[in-house]
Amino acid sequence: MARIGLFFGTDTGKTRKVAKMIKKMFDDDTMEKPVNINRATPEEFSAYDFLILGTPTLGEGLLPGMSADCENESWEEFLPQIEDIDFTGKTIALYGLGDQVGYSEEFVDALMELYTFFNERGAKIVGAWPNEGYEFDHSEALVDDKFVGLALDLDNQANLTEQRVNAWLQSISGDFDLNL
Repeated sequence: MARIGLFFGTDTGKTRKVAKMIKKMFDDDTMEKPVNINRATPEEFSAYDFLILGTPTLGEGLLPGMSADCENESWEEFLPQIEDIDFTGKTIALYGLGDQVGYSEEFVDALMELYTFFNERGAKIVGAWPNEGYEFDHSEALVDDKFVGLALDLDNQANLTEQRVNAWLQSISGDFDLNL
């Protein structure tokens, strides 16, 4: 089994695209192939000590799932399945997609839902990301003026995605014991 699990929730496929971009940088011994969270079991998810988790923010700041009008189940339905698991000793990095123009009042808010869920269960959350270079009105995903994970806007700043992903992976490399 690889050392790092890579799981994502998605509705349009953009979060999957970023997961595949992340995976391309690592061999199979280091990182598992990306898994849509609606295909994951609690056992396989919790088997990793290192996790990279991705989510879009839908509608008015929602995690993807049936109540956000997704076609398939996603994070909303998966989190209750793992709510009793202790994530102490696990390191988690988060990335989130949002639209800072169309949804400027809730830009990448779903990141905070994942952050809160895993933080409350003892996980070490790494990969905070500066909020400079974005134009939005409000985000729940800010702590001390930094996003709780990598914030990406494939609708308005797609040209910055690869650069941001690479810089973010460099920033978490020490926490994940990676040689980048």
